[in-house]
Parts: sequence; structure tokens; C-alpha cells
Amino acid sequence: MSGSSSSLVEAIRRRHLVIGWWALTGFALLGIGLEALHGFKAHWYLDPGFETRRLLWRLAHAHGALLSLVQIAFAATLASAGKKGGEGLRLTSTLFLLAGLLLPLGFFLGGVTIHGGDPGPGIALAPVGAACMLVAAGRTAWALTRDRGDGDD
Repeated sequence: MSGSSSSLVEAIRRRHLVIGWWALTGFALLGIGLEALHGFKAHWYLDPGFETRRLLWRLAHAHGALLSLVQIAFAATLASAGKKGGEGLRLTSTLFLLAGLLLPLGFFLGGVTIHGGDPGPGIALAPVGAACMLVAAGRTAWALTRDRGDGDD
């Protein structure tokens, strides 16, 4: 195992921990903000014509919080799965980061401007983020399946 590979894995692990915990903080604040909108009876959020906005913003909060935890889980996986690095790891890391950004952002932006019962154009980011998540999760599962943990780095 080379020192540069080990330092790459450590840098990626730390990045996902930092981003995961900050994102979880941010999405928890978003959830508190959504609850405040209920508490203050904000008509542009609670009126029946804005049901789509409420749904999309709750989805942004929920997916953002979940994907924040996924960032932390990916970091924990790196810490326990060995020290192999390289372009494959960089790609998987980037895909997880894109998923954590695009999926909740797509839901949130989709709820900023609504057209009747339809979300705004920002919703187009959500399926891209979902695809990034699916590919990154599959790549991680595949890498763990191939690595038998026999110490052959």
C-alpha cells in the first residue's frame, strides 16, 4: 500500500465526515424552519394551494438529512474497509457528494416556484441526484464485495 493512496483515502474520509455533519446540521435547521412556518401560520406555505411546496420542501429536508448520514456512513466504511484509493474511489466520493447536493436541492428548488400542482423546473435535479446516489451505493457495495478483507492491499 502506498503512502499517497493512504493519504487520499484519509482525505476523502475526512471530507465526507465534515460535509456529512455540517449538512446534517443544515438540514436539521431546515426542518426547524419548516416547523416554524407551521407555527407562524405562513399562508404561502400552509394554504391548500401550496400543498406541492410543503411536500417538496419536506422531501428536501428528509432526503438531505438522510444523505448527510450516508456521507458519514461512507466515511465510516472507508475507515473499516481498507486503505485502497485511486480514481474509482474519487469517482464514488464525487457521486455521493453530488447526490447529497442535487437530490435535496432539486426538491427544494422544485417547491420554490410551483405551477398549479406541478413543481418548478428545479425538480429536474432530483432524479440526477438519485442516479448519483444509486451508482455510488452500487460501486461501494461492489468494492466491498470484491474486497475479502484478507489484507492483500
